[in-house]
Amino acid sequence: MSGRREPVPFAFVAEADRFRSNVTPPPRERASVGQMAGRWLLGLTLVAGLVGSLVVGMPSLSTGPSGADTQRSQASDGR
Repeated sequence: MSGRREPVPFAFVAEADRFRSNVTPPPRERASVGQMAGRWLLGLTLVAGLVGSLVVGMPSLSTGPSGADTQRSQASDGR
């Protein structure tokens, strides 16, 4: 068996494309109400998680005085 292939005539390739194109795929099944509700719930959960993580992380992103600064100032009072 050699590694060389026989050349394929162009007419054969064009004919194969024509025969392949007349096959229609089966219609997609519509998602049931339960599947749609599950997708909405999953999307809502993901969005709520992202918003929640943003809300929890906002104090650490603020540029105001941090908790460590206030603790240091209380410690310097000498109490």
